[in-house]
Amino acid sequence: MSQGQATELAARGTIVDVGEVTTRYLLYGLLPGWFVPGLADWVMHRRTRIEDTAGTKESLIHSLMMAEVGLPIALTLRYRVNPLLLAVQLGGAAVHEATALWDVRTAVDSDREVKPVEQHIHSFLESLPFAALASLMCLHSDQVKSLLRGGRGDPDAWRLVPRGRPLSAGYLAGIAAAIGTCVLLPYGEELLRCRRAARTKKRHAKDDRARWRAPKGR
Repeated sequence: MSQGQATELAARGTIVDVGEVTTRYLLYGLLPGWFVPGLADWVMHRRTRIEDTAGTKESLIHSLMMAEVGLPIALTLRYRVNPLLLAVQLGGAAVHEATALWDVRTAVDSDREVKPVEQHIHSFLESLPFAALASLMCLHSDQVKSLLRGGRGDPDAWRLVPRGRPLSAGYLAGIAAAIGTCVLLPYGEELLRCRRAARTKKRHAKDDRARWRAPKGR
């Protein structure tokens, strides 16, 4: 927004709270929108038959990546941003990025075709955590400074403090429903599918060994 626009809005009696607008963007834009590329990535895994290539290993890596992102999100929705929470968020983002590299390497080594569309989807899944974290750090620059000072002078710096204005039960229920529908159910189905395929392969291999060892009839 330009200085002229801000002055015009102020003249009309309209107050623009940038912090409030950014918070709404995070809660009602970025976070819900995050589920879309996650669900699209699951579709790509299914289309490339992950159960017959990378199998359970890659599916478990996906579960790990969701936990690395899910824990900081859950804490942020319930607790106030402070040095402890920022440290958790930064650590989660860094570990998630390292795990994402492991994920792609696992897929490539297994001969699962990672198509250009899936690679583009990954770019969203990797960049959105940093976008959310950057916005939070701008909103809570005082806590960033406190983190850089090691939390000195702040007795609440290294403990979880409930939010001063808790999010509504309806919003939290909606996010929980979205997580269940767009994350837990599809990726749980993926892991189950991979485990089932692994058991089938193991059973077939066992049957083949038994046939080879069986004495041939005369």
